[in-house]
Amino acid sequence: MRLSDKSAIVTGGGAGIGRAICLLFAEEGASVVVADIDETGGQETASLIADAGREATFIKTDVSDEGQVMAMVDEAASAMGKIDVLINDAAAFVFGQVEEVTDADWQKVFGVNVLGPSYCVRNVMPHMKKLGGGSIVNIASVSSFIAQPAFVPYNTSKGALLQLTRCLAMDLAPHNIRVNCVCPGSVLTQATEAHRRYTGSDRDDFLREAGASNFMKRIADPREIAYGALFLASDESSFMTGSPLIMDGGATAQ
Repeated sequence: MRLSDKSAIVTGGGAGIGRAICLLFAEEGASVVVADIDETGGQETASLIADAGREATFIKTDVSDEGQVMAMVDEAASAMGKIDVLINDAAAFVFGQVEEVTDADWQKVFGVNVLGPSYCVRNVMPHMKKLGGGSIVNIASVSSFIAQPAFVPYNTSKGALLQLTRCLAMDLAPHNIRVNCVCPGSVLTQATEAHRRYTGSDRDDFLREAGASNFMKRIADPREIAYGALFLASDESSFMTGSPLIMDGGATAQ
């Protein structure tokens, strides 16, 4: 029960890493608001939590629209009474080389992956200040550090999210608000499948190659990444801020 009596917002909670975070946080005692543009997936996550006897609320939200973010945060604060934790997991996966990427692609990936977290932080801040502190966890990526083929928009946005994490950590430290990020490597999610389809690769070959790029020779389950978010959200990481937690099976250590 490492999040006993805590209240958390998780964006992108309808699937993948976001859903795993929602389920784990609920198991650890948190009340959870599942925020996602995908109404079906978000409702499913909230129902899974409720079926386990925990408290969850789904709020349909496009994080690239600050008006929707503002309304979501207000509803979350009303439903839970307070906001201790914010997990910025919502992400747009836009692939391609620079000559292939349209202006709409750039606007989408930065709207969700960079502006979205900034909108969420801006609107959650007053609630955390009122509490005397809080924890914000951005789900970045090893793509924040390394170049990958035909991944220009996504990698660029995740690099920006890492720098946003550091800048927010500096500015919010006087308010006892910690800001860190988890940087996963290859994880078995719907986004991974979308990347495979983009490359046209055979599924087994794609997953084998993705696993071969790290020391552990496999890709991660979303719940493994959720444990990193749990650590950063909990008081166990009370002296951590501005830090990337790399969870990639050793891929970037080579």
